[in-house]
Amino acid sequence: MTERIIAVDRIENIINVFGSFDQNVHLIEDALKVQVTDRESELRISGEAENVILAEKAVSGLLALAARGERIDSQSVRYVLNLVREGREAKIGELAEDVICVTAKGKPVKAKTLGQRAYCEAIAKNTVTLGVGPAGTGKTYLAVAAAVAAFRAKEVNRIVLTRPAVEAGERLGFLPGDLQSKVDPYLRPLYDALFDMFGAETYNKYLERGNIEVAPLAYMRGRTLDDSFIILDEAQNTSREQMKMFLTRMGFGSKMVITGDITQIDLPGDKPSGLKEAMRVLDGIEDIAICRLTAADVVRHVLVQRIIEAYEKKAEREARAKREHPAPPARRTGRRKG
Repeated sequence: MTERIIAVDRIENIINVFGSFDQNVHLIEDALKVQVTDRESELRISGEAENVILAEKAVSGLLALAARGERIDSQSVRYVLNLVREGREAKIGELAEDVICVTAKGKPVKAKTLGQRAYCEAIAKNTVTLGVGPAGTGKTYLAVAAAVAAFRAKEVNRIVLTRPAVEAGERLGFLPGDLQSKVDPYLRPLYDALFDMFGAETYNKYLERGNIEVAPLAYMRGRTLDDSFIILDEAQNTSREQMKMFLTRMGFGSKMVITGDITQIDLPGDKPSGLKEAMRVLDGIEDIAICRLTAADVVRHVLVQRIIEAYEKKAEREARAKREHPAPPARRTGRRKG
């Protein structure tokens, strides 16, 4: 049995790290089979030597985040534990750096994982960025935050958000209402992100002035977008032709972000995804970045991460089975002419 002691300057940081009803510290104790107790301005960690060392690194990292004003939640604890297990505890401090944008309610928007941080840096440094990853990794939300930040800094004059109108296994074409009413369901995630950043009143003001445009991808044809921050969401549902059309809308002083999840393609089976082709065609081109987010970057409920990992494992098993037991060649059934 080994014990380590961590001295803490502020009791508020201990409260933040422990969490409501000590839920955060219970996650650490269960994951590493250690015991963490607080005594005034000290934290004591006891258990097997190797586990105590890992726990000390995790708690120290979380305390450093708390000292920077970060709110520690269960997602933060799980991610920090993963970094410590991988020997990347030195990277924990990077999670509290760089506020991308501040929402209408005064909440700072920051990258919560190293993958998200790399994604945000790529958007800042490149003219075109492809953000590809599973649901819950913040692809769209962080892109909108970067767009709002660029707009507020007067780096662009307009924000253009678009996505292809492809249903996820449902048919919305017979819904009542005008064209705007029919396309709104497709664009709702983009509206939600903008409302969060600007607030409803400011959003409507900029929408009326033409500084914000939210429209289906089909509306982009034939246009050149100068001085704009353009986001294409759900890009896995674009065709090859649509993707090429969108990429060539780029004008002077503009920036593009293309987001999508290639595991959730809603196109007909015989129609290739424009996003998958773009990832191959554009790889290695200067001023174009391709960021691949993973299940480790999921910042939604922990079950979302587990669901994604379960599907990834299933896909790996199926791919391995196909390699080990390839399907026999199709038999020819036609008769010979003789």
